[in-house]
Amino acid sequence: MLAIIRCRNLLSSRLLSKNVKITIYRTIILPVVLYGCETWSQTLREQRKVRVFENMVLRRIFGPRRDEVTGDWRRLHNEELNDLYSSPTASACIRIPHHPSRTTP
Repeated sequence: MLAIIRCRNLLSSRLLSKNVKITIYRTIILPVVLYGCETWSQTLREQRKVRVFENMVLRRIFGPRRDEVTGDWRRLHNEELNDLYSSPTASACIRIPHHPSRTTP
């Protein structure tokens, strides 16, 4: 979380292109956030926390959008974020182990 606080101004800056902001996210923020994820408890709750954090960062990178109908500014929906950010999500890096007795043959 500290990584995003330190990079908040960079991700909101209009002076940097979206490609540069995504590069900052991939090379600085994401490794810090996912450091040691192999040792996490790997629950759905942890996976959701990482997904919420990632969506927060991506919303800051891509900024708000103007609604076509009302003309008001609005936040991007998760589906729109997934379309704009074509790389695999950070939450996909965290795998939840399956119980051997629950696997289908």
